[in-house]
Amino acid sequence: MGLTRRGFLERLGLAGGTSAVYLGMEALGLLNAPPASAEPFALPPGSGRGRKVVILGAGIAGLVCAYELDKAGWDVIVLEARDRVAGRVWTIRGGDRVVQTGRPDQVCGFGEGLYLNAGAARIPTAHHNILGYAKRLGVPIEAMVNSNRAAKWDFGGRTVEGRQAINDVRGRVSELLGKAVNRGALDQELSAGDKSAMLQFLGAYGEIGEGGVYTPLGRSGYDELPGGYTQSGRPRAPMALTDILGNRGWILPLLFEEIFDQQAPMFQPVGGMDRIADALYRPVAARVRLNAPVAAIRRRGEGVRIEHGPGRQHTDADYCICTLPVNLLSRIPNDFSSAKREAMRDIPYLPSVKVGFESRRFWEDEGVYGGLAWTDSPNENIIYPSDRWHSPKGVLVTAYTAGWIDQNNAPRFTAMSHEERFRICRESIERLHPGRSGELERPVTVAWALTPWSEGVGPIHPDWFPPVRPGRYTELLRPEGPIVFAGEHLSYVPFWQEGAALSAHEAMKVLTAQARDRAMPPSAAAA
Repeated sequence: MGLTRRGFLERLGLAGGTSAVYLGMEALGLLNAPPASAEPFALPPGSGRGRKVVILGAGIAGLVCAYELDKAGWDVIVLEARDRVAGRVWTIRGGDRVVQTGRPDQVCGFGEGLYLNAGAARIPTAHHNILGYAKRLGVPIEAMVNSNRAAKWDFGGRTVEGRQAINDVRGRVSELLGKAVNRGALDQELSAGDKSAMLQFLGAYGEIGEGGVYTPLGRSGYDELPGGYTQSGRPRAPMALTDILGNRGWILPLLFEEIFDQQAPMFQPVGGMDRIADALYRPVAARVRLNAPVAAIRRRGEGVRIEHGPGRQHTDADYCICTLPVNLLSRIPNDFSSAKREAMRDIPYLPSVKVGFESRRFWEDEGVYGGLAWTDSPNENIIYPSDRWHSPKGVLVTAYTAGWIDQNNAPRFTAMSHEERFRICRESIERLHPGRSGELERPVTVAWALTPWSEGVGPIHPDWFPPVRPGRYTELLRPEGPIVFAGEHLSYVPFWQEGAALSAHEAMKVLTAQARDRAMPPSAAAA
């Protein structure tokens, strides 16, 4: 029996963890929906006609709903458990308090203008809706350098520049393929003319020189850089095939910038990722109640009653849009159907950890301007800042742990103390930039599994891996009478702001259809 797509993904997960599964889904064309229309979303003007809607959660999905419904004439109330909006789009600046369950509170000590994007980190060009909101709301954006061949990879005790890893892999694989062609191993697939064309192609593609041997000419870097007059430079000697095959952790970094939603160019709002959320929030700020955690979700006649806040207050409304993550929603008392309650049970959420240090920009001294470094240390991924080039200081993200390299890294790093994470990050930076770890200062760390009102990044239950989404996922899409659901977890663009915005649009379409088909409530008719 042939291997099914689900079977393939399960085996891939065993080998490389959650990130490997998502990469495999990308390759099979299963993960990302086609790019949505760049046309701005809009509800029919006046379609709300004063009907009251309560929105649970002031993350991107909740804010998009509040912004659009307010413009369409709805009476909007937003309930948010935190003392801030934007949910997992969390930008931490100097003076901000960082609360983590079971860990000491931190107060960020960054200097003026510096920040850590503790959650959302970048925006792909294909995410037309979130970029559209930035444009409409006047939020300036800038390039986010998501790939930099000058950044280093630290695997198996060996540190190499990304340019060497990528080009040596291409060269050695081309060398092997050329040998197979010359030995007649592909005679059934290639004609004599095709063989000649293939060898010519591999010569240019893989820098294959005399005798069919990979001979780097500079793509993978230089031991001595070219200079003036007679300084021709000396290309870096290539790594052996055994060096490459021995680094399983290289697989994701080798392909990372080829993933559909990681391809250049990438963008970020100027001044922090939360700028778009803040721009959505400002027009509806008077309608948002902070520090109002939801305590119960109840049906009341044809409408809803939401109990919330420390004093167990309640808000009645004609409709509700619930954007709360499933892991939290499943614990809130509600009047949902038994099918809905069953669908919400036992859905694990991906843990993820970030660590940021303020530092002098020593990486720019080495020619590293933005981009990612990779390591098989538990901190996994380093992000160099893409803003304020040549300014005195920046925030270096010394850890972005999410199972990129090893699925056990995220829970392992989450379980560590703040100090243990800081130590591992300093050691990692010392390997990548010898003598520089002492310049790291004022650290701050966020573990999303320990972050109140999140407790993770997004669902990693198998039912979120296409093509098996017709399971509990389909049930979670269904409204519960006047209660409609949204959030990035209810999209085929998971873990992204775009997914949150797209699901919000779908929820509002459902809400508008319900309101159109239902008689006006007495309160709205009287108004």
